[in-house]
Amino acid sequence: MHDAVVVGARCAGSPTAMLLARRGYRVLLVDRATFPSDTMSTHYIHISGTARLARWGLLDRLAATGCPPITRLSMDIGLVVFAGSPPPLAGVDRGFAPRRTVLDKMLLDAAAEAGAEVRQGFVVEELIRDGERITGIRARARGGAAVTERARIVIGADGRRSFVARTVGAAEYEIVPPLTTYYYTYWSGVPLDRTELYARPGRAFFAIPTHDGLACVMTAWTAPEFKTFRADIEGNYLRTLDSAPSLAERVRSGRREERFFGSADLPNFFRKPYGPGWALVGDAGFQKDPLTAQGISDAFRDAELLAEAVDAGLGGRRPMEDALADYERRRNEAAMPLYTLTCEQARLAAKSPKDVELFAAISRNQTAADRFFGVDAGTVPVHDFFSPANLARILGAAAP
Repeated sequence: MHDAVVVGARCAGSPTAMLLARRGYRVLLVDRATFPSDTMSTHYIHISGTARLARWGLLDRLAATGCPPITRLSMDIGLVVFAGSPPPLAGVDRGFAPRRTVLDKMLLDAAAEAGAEVRQGFVVEELIRDGERITGIRARARGGAAVTERARIVIGADGRRSFVARTVGAAEYEIVPPLTTYYYTYWSGVPLDRTELYARPGRAFFAIPTHDGLACVMTAWTAPEFKTFRADIEGNYLRTLDSAPSLAERVRSGRREERFFGSADLPNFFRKPYGPGWALVGDAGFQKDPLTAQGISDAFRDAELLAEAVDAGLGGRRPMEDALADYERRRNEAAMPLYTLTCEQARLAAKSPKDVELFAAISRNQTAADRFFGVDAGTVPVHDFFSPANLARILGAAAP
């Protein structure tokens, strides 16, 4: 009998399992994949996420993999360009954009080191019930016989198409249909000393340094244009970059090292993340458009919140239902400001004259530029930066 079974061992499931195992619980962590293995990702871990890695004792381990630290970002909207460094959090001032083959294996190993039992290549076929309560899983290793594992709670960390969420019928809310379609690949020979962000009418694109001296270069179009983009992926990808000639020249002078990865299946939603004997974490419970690259950092935050709630419930300090309800409330309070902002920005609308005026003012105010990048980094609250009073201060400081 396990205290918890965690289904899904990537950037939400492995930290959840690790944190529960560190508290002394008997945890089974399973995934249909084997590791190291890749998955579609924006790669980015904002400072809010790296601060958690530091707290967990894993940031130095990530840095030792050779992933370049990111302390500076630039924003280019065509008419205005500026750069800055987000304010630090808990003494951490670096983001990272690791390959998922490296990050996910590191997190899985940390869960195992904490005492979680790990089973890779292990496919969950059924959730076991006792009345309305989930009491375990029925699963099998590839080519093996089905086995039943029982637990006091089953945690779905199995992504936006979560088997656990579908099986329990987890309700969705705050739904926004897909807004963008993304394609990305990896280039060698593209010099980057920062993360570069670009916005154009109906388009966005990014260049991010990652492992092995590679640049991950990602493009976004509006969701209705998916079929158009897919009809000529490489041509449309390169033509998108051409609207930023400096980046386009560097990319065209480099070498594409991998195939293109892309998707238009990017819904925005919250799911009710708990019920009798079950809980959800990571993309299984909440997802938003990749534009602001929050997925990994959100997963780390929610892993901590869920581990605290499950510990309170299993430890008898609170009724489990009350603890998990508090987890949902805390998750939503933390996530909603950037969820709303991301959905607004992911419409890829042309910048209005007022937007251009604000960006121009930010470009002449280094503190404002740093704090602008701190919003996505999780070190400056959305409502603090975008409050009318703060925007008035930025615009007023730029006035002649």
